Amino acid sequence: MALERTRYRYDPSLAAAVVFAVAYGLVFIAYVIQWIKYRSWVWIVMVISAGMEVGGYIIRCLSINKPEERALYVAQFALIILAPVLMAGACYVLFGRIVFHIVPRSQRTLKLLWISPRWLTPIFVTADIVALIFQLIGAVRITSINATDPDARKKANQGRTIAQIGVAVQLLCFGLFTVIAVRFNFTARRFAAQFEQRLANADGKYCSIDGSERKLKRSWPTILIVTNIATALILIRSIYRMIDFSLGRTGYTEMHEWCLYVFDALPIFPVLALYIWWHPSHYLPFMNFRLPKHAR
Repeated sequence: MALERTRYRYDPSLAAAVVFAVAYGLVFIAYVIQWIKYRSWVWIVMVISAGMEVGGYIIRCLSINKPEERALYVAQFALIILAPVLMAGACYVLFGRIVFHIVPRSQRTLKLLWISPRWLTPIFVTADIVALIFQLIGAVRITSINATDPDARKKANQGRTIAQIGVAVQLLCFGLFTVIAVRFNFTARRFAAQFEQRLANADGKYCSIDGSERKLKRSWPTILIVTNIATALILIRSIYRMIDFSLGRTGYTEMHEWCLYVFDALPIFPVLALYIWWHPSHYLPFMNFRLPKHAR
């Protein structure tokens, strides 16, 4: 590929884009099937993010074949950039559901999580939306610039700054959330005995809870650990994106394609894949958009 005719700063690999398009496509199909099968409606955020990843890499394949097309380049860049931001929002919601599932109502205090459990999800999701908007605006502005524009450098710097603000918000909030989530692994142990008292029809691996007839896996620490792993991987990817935006279009990460796959595509794939095997609906009784009153 002649690099002077392309919006890429390197000669992009079609084979790598195809591999990840297929891999994310299989994950997306599994997500849709499980979402319908388990009626885990609140998990739609993660389903959409999986769809954004597969869409991003499919469009990247098209963009590689038509490297001069700005619309294709902008679309693939925006989808790949924004999908993990939605995944972070899904992790916020899931962690909130885990807390309400495990912790008795009388002990959901500010001291437990440093933030009121009632406001945990709304605060972090709001911050995630802010981060999403800033990164969307910044990504579109950066990728829409024509090198021949007289103010191209100024626009690039403005777009980079906007995107950096979005990633900074995500890093700050997600970093705090990661600390809270990891800490909860240890503080949650004190509620294990009370949780066991709420179980019925326990047969070792499965149980029902609070009089519900629905069978759940009783090993709730498993879904908590999976969520901790997912948040750590998203955090790694977010740090990479902050470095990427800081270096700009002429930086090392923009000049070498391997950085995208090693620090973005590879860490994000297991975030999605883990939840196929350890699906939240196997461990949590309520996966509708709102918790029923007795569970709040």
